Amino acid sequence: MSAARRFGDILETGAEAVIRRMMAASGLNSQADLARELGVRRAAVTDAKRRKSVPAEWFLRLSRTRGLNPMWLETGQGPVRIGETSRAEPTVLRFHEEEFSFVPMVKARVSGGGGSLETDADIEAYYAFRHEWLRRKGRTGEMRLMRVTGESMEPTLRDEDIVLIDLSQADVYPGKIYAVGIDQEIVVKRLDKKPGKLVLLSDNRQLYPPLEIELNESADVRILGRVVWMARELP
Repeated sequence: MSAARRFGDILETGAEAVIRRMMAASGLNSQADLARELGVRRAAVTDAKRRKSVPAEWFLRLSRTRGLNPMWLETGQGPVRIGETSRAEPTVLRFHEEEFSFVPMVKARVSGGGGSLETDADIEAYYAFRHEWLRRKGRTGEMRLMRVTGESMEPTLRDEDIVLIDLSQADVYPGKIYAVGIDQEIVVKRLDKKPGKLVLLSDNRQLYPPLEIELNESADVRILGRVVWMARELP
């Protein structure tokens, strides 16, 4: 019997199902036990079920402390533990936990156009990157994957490209690419600075001229992090 099928009664999706998988695979009997395992208040588990959203840090903690597979915790599919194989999946990579970090892909999108309003930070999936590679890029625990929309950063970034953003890198280095929050929008642009202004530069400048934003008390502008890597899916 495959590892996933041993928990056949909890293979549905949703926050409640995720929490049940966390408890079952960890051998825990109550939400209070799970809260102690995660190092959070008991109420935090109840809040996660109410909000229908499980924090990314919980997946990562159980991956590190229990060797649980974050993808299985989230979806109920695949091997329960890192390094196990699932008969339901003919080919499963064997991960050595000490070699990999799992970076969350968030549902929010960074717009390479006029500005995206898709700012839902719920987790879509987790992707494995080698620790050493991530450390060369920035701070491992602050990495997030997001998908690009729009054409303003072409040819560097195209619509539907995936970017890796280090949220710890918020200092502006002229010419580097950043995810920037403007009011309720998120955009991805090259940045420059002028006295009292932040300059947003598109690579597709024939269609998207530079945008200068006054940095005053009324401006809701947040540098979310620097883009440190990108991936492109082939059509």
